[in-house]
Amino acid sequence: MTAPAARFAATLLAGGLLAPLAPAIAQEFPSRPMRFLVPFPPGGVGDTVGRIVANQVSKATGQPMVVENRTGANTVIATELLLRAPADGYTMGMIATSFTVNPAAYSKLPYDSMKDFSPLTKLVYNPLIICTNPSLPVRNLKELVALARARPDELTWAVSSALGGGRIAGELFAEAAKVRMTNVAFGGGAPAATSVLGGHTSMLINNVLDCVPYVESGRMRAIAVTSSQRSDALPKVPTVAESGFPGFDVTNWFGTMVRAGTPRPAFDRLHAEVTRALTLPETRETFAKLGLTADPTPAPQFEAFLRREMETSGRIVRALGLKAN
Repeated sequence: MTAPAARFAATLLAGGLLAPLAPAIAQEFPSRPMRFLVPFPPGGVGDTVGRIVANQVSKATGQPMVVENRTGANTVIATELLLRAPADGYTMGMIATSFTVNPAAYSKLPYDSMKDFSPLTKLVYNPLIICTNPSLPVRNLKELVALARARPDELTWAVSSALGGGRIAGELFAEAAKVRMTNVAFGGGAPAATSVLGGHTSMLINNVLDCVPYVESGRMRAIAVTSSQRSDALPKVPTVAESGFPGFDVTNWFGTMVRAGTPRPAFDRLHAEVTRALTLPETRETFAKLGLTADPTPAPQFEAFLRREMETSGRIVRALGLKAN
């Protein structure tokens, strides 16, 4: 651009005369296929959420959004792949509770969790539930806390992962209730549930929907849910907050982000389309059947949420000396 042309463009920008071009630029994105890096295996809840969102964004933009399942290393592998992608908005990455745990759990990550990425929005969240084997002589949270205080370190509680949301929720509950219990981590929700059903562990903290069949059949006793509101799947089960611990609110969640430096028009278009996808009645209905609540969030609010989660999870991980490598 020649010097006179540059001065002319600068004059137009200063006068706001090029402002109408911004929406046009935003509408030009995307002009080719996109991809969504999902750090969970096909068929699971995270994969399902990713495919629902990708399908709706694809419909709205007229461009394919391909879901790529890149599992491993407590979601680090998929996040590192996002780091290697161009910062152009054509690659989104899914994140979950593990994203805020990993900075404290790993001695070194191949990325800076908050500097290398731009949080886009929370996608969904789901409550966790505390369930016991029916043989345990407790029927509510007050009785469970009393028993745990009377028998420190004797009660065992199962979780699906040593570094997952259930573990963090359980440790935060133990901290709030001032009890000491022994954690047993399994390689998934199913074996954790089996341990409680068989009486090998006293209780578990798991996704609500995973426990519904056992609670309804009487094979597990539901004690409390960890979210601030009751679960629609088990509406008679009180929250931890209702049961004597006001303000307690811990959930599993999924969100999405892009590379830092993504052009603003592309970032805004992605945020708008993902938000629109999450507010569709059919999307919310599908999520509800999975025990999930859609939670589209303004980007600054989501970033603040991630920083709070990272601080809380990091404190727990460091205090317990948990390590992922």
